[in-house]
Amino acid sequence: MSLIKSGLILAGFGAAAVAGGIYFGAIHPGADQPHSSVVFKLIETARDRGISMRAQAVSVPSLGDAAQVLSGAGNYAAMCTTCHLAPGMAPTELSQGLYPAPPALTELGAPDPARAFWVIKHGLKASGMPAWGTSMADEYIWNMVAFLQQAPGMTAEQYQTLVASSGGHSHGGGESMPHHESMPGMAGGHHDDTGAAPHEHAAQAPAPHDDAGAPPHDHGAPSPTPATHDDAGAPPHDHAPAAESADAHDGH
Repeated sequence: MSLIKSGLILAGFGAAAVAGGIYFGAIHPGADQPHSSVVFKLIETARDRGISMRAQAVSVPSLGDAAQVLSGAGNYAAMCTTCHLAPGMAPTELSQGLYPAPPALTELGAPDPARAFWVIKHGLKASGMPAWGTSMADEYIWNMVAFLQQAPGMTAEQYQTLVASSGGHSHGGGESMPHHESMPGMAGGHHDDTGAAPHEHAAQAPAPHDDAGAPPHDHGAPSPTPATHDDAGAPPHDHAPAAESADAHDGH
């Protein structure tokens, strides 16, 4: 009885110590401060066991069809490369800033397709990995798994050719990037020397004004004779068709 009592007392002190540490902010929440090895191992084990147990219920379909791989490549390029990179792609600001660091999936592949499907569909808490199943049908998730199975060993040129031949970002609903020309990590994208994703050029910036500080003109209706500013900082001109002068009506 005394052993049980002593155990309960020790457990109570341990719980109080943990609660006190949490309350007083002893656990560093910053992504730039790694967990201790003990805490990281505990979280990693809990995550892996949780995924493994749930992936057992996943039924893996036939994978590897060329159409599946093409579809998966297009969606991977649009949705995953910023964090998980692609063949020949340098680390991005986001991939370097996340903790735990997202794996380079095109190097890792999908050795366990059921596990890969479950993670893509349901995401991972407190990791930055979203649950793509909220907007993506299972068919398209499996296509991404099929692509990942083919990705290890793929060259940058092979990857870019595959993405360029794909249907782009398409998974049956929720797409916000319908054209694969804007996808990072593919042929045609403009990368700088640091490996950053290409910039989007959907709308051209307004042409600069000669006079400093002037707000942009309203070009809804072009003026036959472009107006010029006589003084710096003048407000924008209204380019709507000019009203007739009151003097023009004199004598009518």
